[in-house]
Amino acid sequence: MTDQLRLMAVHAHPDDESSKGAATMAKYVSEGVDVLVVTCTGGERGSILNPKLQGDKYIEEHIHEVRKREMDEAREILGVEQDWLGFVDSGLPEGDPLPPLPEGCFALEDIDKAAGELVKRIRSFRPQVITTYDENGGYPHPDHIMTHKITMVAFEGAADTEKYPESEFGDAHQPLKLYYNQGFNRPRTEALHKALVDRGMESPYGDWLKRWDESGHKDRTLTTHVPCADFFEIRDKALIAHATQIDPDGGWFRVPMELQKEVWPTEEYELAKSLVDTSLPEDDLFAGIRDNA
Repeated sequence: MTDQLRLMAVHAHPDDESSKGAATMAKYVSEGVDVLVVTCTGGERGSILNPKLQGDKYIEEHIHEVRKREMDEAREILGVEQDWLGFVDSGLPEGDPLPPLPEGCFALEDIDKAAGELVKRIRSFRPQVITTYDENGGYPHPDHIMTHKITMVAFEGAADTEKYPESEFGDAHQPLKLYYNQGFNRPRTEALHKALVDRGMESPYGDWLKRWDESGHKDRTLTTHVPCADFFEIRDKALIAHATQIDPDGGWFRVPMELQKEVWPTEEYELAKSLVDTSLPEDDLFAGIRDNA
């Protein structure tokens, strides 16, 4: 154990870090924690979701470069470090039946081999805590599911010198806790929806809740609520930096900031693995670690 606390957030695409746990990361940066975002792909096959930028030929022809610049800006806003694993975006298959995934994409990589690239980053950065997605990817994008798979392998593999020799992958390191991002959860959504309706305001969450009910969506276990309302503005600024993906006039920003802070001032996580003793529920990703650091 060293004196310095370190958090690694493993994400599939540029922009995921700003929509999932961004306020938490900014909070920890403000406290002196080292935070590293690992981005598995370049987002090359992501659609241009901001209607104001759709049809821009330069962006369409240089989407990889554009999304890299957006990531650079978001990284600066959040105050984190960031590294690329270098895999190719798989895209989101659509249609019935679904088309095959493109050759050479991230989701078709060998899991153990791809996890080895993450092992290198873990052994170099040496985090005590890692965050990523659950087995469903948060939503069923093949890159999100693959991100979950390689993170689970790398969490154990970073300490496994037989599977990942130190001569190739660096000195062994065992992270102590692994969390799933669960910021898009039913209790939060219901609380914000009710607060908006009670105030006579339009809610963007009615359809979300209806779709959850129709799909039989099962609620996850929320073990950890990190207070981070003071960093919601930074979160939104980082998200807007991903201009190809985010419409600043869109649904992400329809809930007034003060109402968000009043009704739901936390970001949520599900503790998936812990090698230290901790009491649930938590309000700190470093619970059980901080006192010994």
